[in-house]
Amino acid sequence: QVQLVESGGGLVQAGGSLTLSCAASGSISSINYMGWYRQAPGKQRELVARYTSGGITRGETNYAGSVKGRFTISRDNAKNTVYLQMNSLNAEDTAVYYCNARIMKRGETFFRDYWGQGTQVTVSS
Repeated sequence: QVQLVESGGGLVQAGGSLTLSCAASGSISSINYMGWYRQAPGKQRELVARYTSGGITRGETNYAGSVKGRFTISRDNAKNTVYLQMNSLNAEDTAVYYCNARIMKRGETFFRDYWGQGTQVTVSS
Protein backbone atom coordinates (compact mmCIF):
# COMPACT_ATOMS: atom_id res chain seq x y z
CA GLN A 1 0.00 0.00 0.00
CA VAL A 2 0.96 3.62 -0.51
CA GLN A 3 -0.03 6.42 1.81
CA LEU A 4 0.26 10.20 1.70
CA VAL A 5 0.23 11.83 5.11
CA GLU A 6 -0.19 15.60 5.32
CA SER A 7 0.52 17.98 8.15
CA GLY A 8 0.88 21.66 8.83
CA GLY A 9 -2.53 23.14 8.20
CA GLY A 10 -4.24 25.50 10.61
CA LEU A 11 -5.49 28.99 11.27
CA VAL A 12 -3.37 31.99 10.39
CA GLN A 13 -3.92 35.71 10.07
CA ALA A 14 -3.82 37.42 6.73
CA GLY A 15 -0.25 38.18 5.77
CA GLY A 16 1.07 35.26 7.75
CA SER A 17 2.80 32.07 6.72
CA LEU A 18 2.28 28.33 6.97
CA THR A 19 4.23 25.33 5.79
CA LEU A 20 2.49 22.15 4.70
CA SER A 21 4.26 18.84 4.42
CA CYS A 22 3.28 15.57 2.78
CA ALA A 23 5.15 12.33 3.24
CA ALA A 24 4.69 9.37 0.93
CA SER A 25 5.23 5.96 2.43
CA GLY A 26 4.71 2.31 1.61
CA SER A 27 5.72 0.07 -1.23
CA ILE A 28 7.11 2.77 -3.53
CA SER A 29 9.21 2.06 -6.58
CA SER A 30 9.26 5.50 -8.16
CA ILE A 31 7.63 8.90 -7.80
CA ASN A 32 6.95 10.95 -10.89
CA TYR A 33 5.63 14.05 -9.16
CA MET A 34 4.25 15.34 -5.89
CA GLY A 35 2.16 18.41 -5.43
CA TRP A 36 -0.72 20.20 -3.79
CA TYR A 37 -4.28 20.90 -4.79
CA ARG A 38 -6.84 22.92 -2.85
CA GLN A 39 -10.59 23.12 -2.73
CA ALA A 40 -12.48 26.04 -1.28
CA PRO A 41 -16.18 25.76 -0.36
CA GLY A 42 -18.33 25.83 -3.47
CA LYS A 43 -15.34 25.73 -5.81
CA GLN A 44 -13.61 23.09 -7.87
CA ARG A 45 -10.38 21.52 -6.74
CA GLU A 46 -7.45 23.34 -8.31
CA LEU A 47 -3.75 22.70 -8.69
CA VAL A 48 -1.68 24.90 -6.40
CA ALA A 49 1.86 23.66 -7.02
CA ARG A 50 3.66 20.60 -8.33
CA TYR A 51 7.23 19.32 -8.19
CA THR A 52 8.21 16.86 -10.88
CA SER A 53 10.78 14.30 -9.79
CA GLY A 54 11.03 12.00 -12.77
CA GLY A 55 11.19 11.94 -16.52
CA ILE A 56 12.53 14.60 -18.82
CA THR A 57 11.01 17.40 -16.72
CA ARG A 58 12.75 16.32 -13.53
CA GLY A 59 13.09 19.20 -11.10
CA GLU A 60 10.40 21.27 -12.77
CA THR A 61 8.00 23.20 -10.57
CA ASN A 62 4.61 24.54 -11.58
CA TYR A 63 2.44 27.03 -9.72
CA ALA A 64 -1.04 28.40 -10.05
CA GLY A 65 -0.94 32.02 -11.10
CA SER A 66 -2.66 33.11 -7.90
CA VAL A 67 0.16 31.77 -5.70
CA LYS A 68 3.25 32.53 -7.79
CA GLY A 69 5.74 34.56 -5.82
CA ARG A 70 4.03 33.71 -2.52
CA PHE A 71 4.18 29.89 -2.33
CA THR A 72 7.24 27.70 -2.77
CA ILE A 73 7.19 23.95 -3.27
CA SER A 74 10.20 21.83 -2.43
CA ARG A 75 10.97 18.17 -2.02
CA ASP A 76 13.19 16.00 0.12
CA ASN A 77 13.81 13.01 -2.13
CA ALA A 78 15.39 10.93 0.60
CA LYS A 79 12.25 11.27 2.70
CA ASN A 80 9.73 11.16 -0.15
CA THR A 81 8.35 14.35 1.31
CA VAL A 82 7.10 17.49 -0.36
CA TYR A 83 6.73 20.85 1.36
CA LEU A 84 4.63 23.87 0.53
CA GLN A 85 5.85 27.11 2.07
CA MET A 86 2.99 29.59 1.94
CA ASN A 87 3.72 33.28 2.57
CA SER A 88 1.59 36.42 2.42
CA LEU A 89 -1.54 34.39 2.93
CA ASN A 90 -4.90 36.00 2.27
CA ALA A 91 -8.51 35.01 2.74
CA GLU A 92 -8.69 33.61 -0.81
CA ASP A 93 -6.15 30.96 0.21
CA THR A 94 -8.63 29.46 2.67
CA ALA A 95 -9.32 25.91 1.52
CA VAL A 96 -8.70 22.26 2.19
CA TYR A 97 -5.28 21.44 0.78
CA TYR A 98 -4.72 17.97 -0.65
CA CYS A 99 -1.42 16.31 -1.36
CA ASN A 100 -1.26 14.52 -4.69
CA ALA A 101 1.43 12.22 -6.02
CA ARG A 102 1.95 10.03 -9.06
CA ILE A 103 3.62 6.89 -7.82
CA MET A 104 4.67 3.52 -9.19
CA LYS A 105 4.31 0.78 -6.63
CA ARG A 106 6.89 -1.98 -6.32
CA GLY A 107 5.97 -4.87 -8.57
CA GLU A 108 3.94 -2.66 -10.89
CA THR A 109 4.92 -1.09 -14.22
CA PHE A 110 2.62 1.91 -14.30
CA PHE A 111 2.06 5.09 -12.32
CA ARG A 112 -1.16 5.95 -10.57
CA ASP A 113 -2.37 8.98 -8.65
CA TYR A 114 -2.64 8.99 -4.89
CA TRP A 115 -4.28 11.56 -2.62
CA GLY A 116 -3.86 12.61 0.96
CA GLN A 117 -6.76 13.07 3.31
CA GLY A 118 -6.61 16.86 3.15
CA THR A 119 -5.62 19.52 5.64
CA GLN A 120 -7.57 22.69 6.38
CA VAL A 121 -5.94 26.08 5.92
CA THR A 122 -7.96 29.02 7.20
CA VAL A 123 -6.79 32.59 6.75
CA SER A 124 -8.53 35.18 8.88
CA SER A 125 -8.74 38.74 7.64
